[in-house]
Amino acid sequence: MYRMQVANIDKFEEKLRAAEDELNIEGRDRIPVSYKRTGFFGNALYALGMTAVGLAILWYVFRLTGMTGREGGFSAFNQLRMARFTIVDGRTGKGVSFKDVAGMHEAKLEVKEFVDYLKSPERFLQLGAKVPKGALLLGPPGCGKTLLAKAVATEAQVPFLAMAGPEFVEVIGGLGAARVRSLFKEARARAPCIVYIDEIDAVGKKRSTTMSGFSNTEEEQTLNQLLVEMDGMGTTDHVIVLASTNRADILDNALLRPGRLDRHVFIDLPTLQERREIFEQHLKSLKLTQASSFYSQRLAELTPGFSGADIANICNEAALHAAREGHTSVHTFNFEYAVERVIAGTAKKSKILSKEEQKVVAFHESGHALVGWLLEHTEAVMKVSIAPRTNAALGFAQMLPRDQYLFTKEQLFERMCMALGGRVSEAISFNKVTTGAQDDLRKVTRIAYSMVKQFGMASSIGPISFPEAQEGLAGIGRRPFSQGLQQMMDHEAQLLVAKAYRHTEKVLQDNLDKLQALANALLEKEVINYEKMIAPLSWRDAEREKQDTGEEEAPQQPPLRGEEQS
Repeated sequence: MYRMQVANIDKFEEKLRAAEDELNIEGRDRIPVSYKRTGFFGNALYALGMTAVGLAILWYVFRLTGMTGREGGFSAFNQLRMARFTIVDGRTGKGVSFKDVAGMHEAKLEVKEFVDYLKSPERFLQLGAKVPKGALLLGPPGCGKTLLAKAVATEAQVPFLAMAGPEFVEVIGGLGAARVRSLFKEARARAPCIVYIDEIDAVGKKRSTTMSGFSNTEEEQTLNQLLVEMDGMGTTDHVIVLASTNRADILDNALLRPGRLDRHVFIDLPTLQERREIFEQHLKSLKLTQASSFYSQRLAELTPGFSGADIANICNEAALHAAREGHTSVHTFNFEYAVERVIAGTAKKSKILSKEEQKVVAFHESGHALVGWLLEHTEAVMKVSIAPRTNAALGFAQMLPRDQYLFTKEQLFERMCMALGGRVSEAISFNKVTTGAQDDLRKVTRIAYSMVKQFGMASSIGPISFPEAQEGLAGIGRRPFSQGLQQMMDHEAQLLVAKAYRHTEKVLQDNLDKLQALANALLEKEVINYEKMIAPLSWRDAEREKQDTGEEEAPQQPPLRGEEQS
């Protein structure tokens, strides 16, 4: 006997008999069918049984995941609400101290006030002084903002609660605000202590000011809770908030006002003296052939614009290269290799250029080097190479930039000339140009438009400045200038580029013999450093001076520009 539920009795039996007719089944062998209607109580009992089975399955699943509704509610959800911060106990004194943080002299003086307050708050409170509740560490990536915050906790000998800004924001609404409350609750329980929020721009972005503007409700709720918690901290809480970011321009003004993140400590890229100190700090752990002071000064001069993280990477790359080469200590050429690798990438030996392409690259890089050598306000040339690199560059000219913050119109103009040296050299030598100057032309265009639109160095435009358009947002919104002024600025930028091109062309035309000599030396040796460039670039001048003055012997090393000699 087989039982089944049928929705429509007539259609069911009609289809059953039709199937039996198609199979030619005789009447005595056909399936007998009997119908029985279920009562109301039977249906209700069946539905109740299925509901009980479903609830039992759900209860078992919740029990396996720890969400059984016992003390404190759902335990797994409570774990999500808890802030996942890292606690460093500064009382042991085993963390990073100020002596381990090289450079940043002004920044360490700024944060030392927090250390003094956490050590002896009574000295400030008895005078009625209110120590700032927080400090915002600003600066480019890799400059040591997190390292300085850890040093403050170690010097003050207090707990250090560190948490990253992106960890506050989750898909589930309200979790960010709950984690902020959990973090500050733990901080008050451990007071005096330091709360450190890294990459605070993840939760501190400016809130939308219009109803039509797009806004992330979860991020705004997290920011609002953070503002409330910082306002709720009194002078007796002894909790100081340190935050760091490299995007201070997008932070909400309410977060930066006095009473919250009062102090703004800017940590810039290290200067020459600070780079030397950072190198000495990292060189302590390396086995060197000579004293660390022998390398630190030279490396500091070779790395202007490098951050502390870049310097650490150079020291590590030098040690790795020495180990790969089987050396027992780190030599000078290991550091030269490391600097070259960080700046231009490693040499790609598998990429083999044809003879024609090698010649084009040699004249291109020789044009950059020669223009940089001959002009007054350009950077000193350290090395020229035509070996292909892993960053898609077919060659590079390594310069020695100075620590300079202000530039004149003449200095910017000669930088444009140096960037155009490769393209002009190709045009003069081969009467045709290639695609190798794309990056150079982009640099020249950026300098020209900066001189016209931002620095006010175009006489026809005048001393006005417009903000630089953000990449990817060009054309969105209203421009702060008219279309006519835009055409004038375009015309001035084109005139500047054309003038720089003509000046570069004249410089190279007057020194074709030096261009040819340097290109031939590159084709022969592939890499030429500063000492080897003296012969092809300066020897002819020395010979010419000897003929004019009537001297018997030419100097072995002709005098260089004062810039190169220094």
